[in-house]
Amino acid sequence: MKIAIIAGGNRKEASSTQLLRYMEKSLQEKEISVTFIDLYQHQLPLYSPDSSEPSEQVDALIQAVSAADGVILGTPEYHGSFSGVLKNALDYLGAAQFEGKPVLVASAAAGAVGVSSLTQLQTIVRNLHGINCTEWVSIGGDNRQFGEDGEPANDKVKQRVLYALAHLTRLVKQLRLSEE
Repeated sequence: MKIAIIAGGNRKEASSTQLLRYMEKSLQEKEISVTFIDLYQHQLPLYSPDSSEPSEQVDALIQAVSAADGVILGTPEYHGSFSGVLKNALDYLGAAQFEGKPVLVASAAAGAVGVSSLTQLQTIVRNLHGINCTEWVSIGGDNRQFGEDGEPANDKVKQRVLYALAHLTRLVKQLRLSEE
């Protein structure tokens, strides 16, 4: 099983990216192959349908999602929505990369939770012909604390993440079996 994780934070120590790093670690411990794209480090040119300039960053993004069996999209919540860098990345992708693939969305918000950003991401996933996972992960406020090892400081957050990942991986397996 291959999972592509796209971290839509645009800060060096974004709590949404830390959350996704914990997800990456948890998946790898289950011997699941993960490709992690951190949009803070993996900066993409501004999307334009008129541009055909080659870009290694864009090619790597497209390849990672194309090769994945499932996708995790993570974002901070800004002004009731997801990040602009994640929207820019999603504009480079389409049904060719997402069709029939389970997608888990996750957010970290300074307020209580990032439900608005997750709802909007799920709408985009549907428009890209992806399959929204039945669960999502939204952490906010004091729950955005991570230890030196990268694990969430709150045990309930850890449990929530593992629960959502179990749903994602089960959905990937079920869909792969139905294709055989």
